[in-house]
Amino acid sequence: MKLRFLTSAVALTAMLLAGPVAAEPILIKFSHVVAENTPKGQMANKFRDLVAERLAGKVEVKVFPNSQLFGDNKVLEAMLLGDVQMAAPSLSKFSRYTNSLQLFDLPFLFNDIAAVDKFQNSAAGQKMLNSMRKKGIVGLGYLHNGMKQLSASSPLRTPADASGLKFRIMTSDVLAAQFEAVNATPLKKPFSEVFTLLQTKAIDGQENTYSNIYSKKFYEIQPYITESNHGLLDYMVVTSAEFWMDLPEDLKGEVKKALDEAIAFGNQVAMKKSIEDKQKIVDSKRSEIITLTPAERAQWVEVMKPVWKKFEKEIGADLVDAAYNSNK
Repeated sequence: MKLRFLTSAVALTAMLLAGPVAAEPILIKFSHVVAENTPKGQMANKFRDLVAERLAGKVEVKVFPNSQLFGDNKVLEAMLLGDVQMAAPSLSKFSRYTNSLQLFDLPFLFNDIAAVDKFQNSAAGQKMLNSMRKKGIVGLGYLHNGMKQLSASSPLRTPADASGLKFRIMTSDVLAAQFEAVNATPLKKPFSEVFTLLQTKAIDGQENTYSNIYSKKFYEIQPYITESNHGLLDYMVVTSAEFWMDLPEDLKGEVKKALDEAIAFGNQVAMKKSIEDKQKIVDSKRSEIITLTPAERAQWVEVMKPVWKKFEKEIGADLVDAAYNSNK
């Protein structure tokens, strides 16, 4: 008995001398599908670094780029299961969870990124971040890639030029309707397959931002790029409602502050990259950039604008009006 008591006393003394056992930091796995040098990749790494600087020992962010953990089609399910805590899919990927975010796929809704910012920062835009909360998903912020352009194997100056051509699109009914409006065939295909599809002429064209057209070398096999600025490619940084609710309030505030700063940084990268990558395409002389005249652009708008009416009920007429008014 004395020996057992002595052993326990020694063990207790050792524990007291060692001090309290440090708690493991809360781990945030951030999964995304692009390279680290992209606006999204740089934003995620900036967020990781800010959290490490301000919340060392309390919260740790681990970034998994290039679909190392999950692709955009699986990441939201994984997040709801707790396998990852944050992701930033393109806005088109949320159609299974809400109709309202289809707004951002409507053609020619925004004139430029300034109008997009104005709407996303408005009360209506911020409210949309919570449009999936009942499904267990919380939006934490919007991240830009940029305005979309059209590339093709033949010059596109008027809607008639697109007739009969096949275009790759993201999985979006709005984007499908957009190309059907110009009598083209939309094909829903993964982003990772686009280069091969263009190279083998399985498709005639695609829509994307200058940074994606340059980084994925689409300009090397697409002789024409029409500067249409017809659509938007943006992302939403999301987490699960369960994880966000369970995060202690003091830490939640610091994490959100770091993320807001990282997103602002990512948006600056996106704007700079769009300008620089467009110039690199021009300098390469591999692809001709076609600038539409006001009359030519008006034809595209006239043909595609009925798509708004087609999805107005699903999205909400008030949201469409609010977004359009952001151009003023």
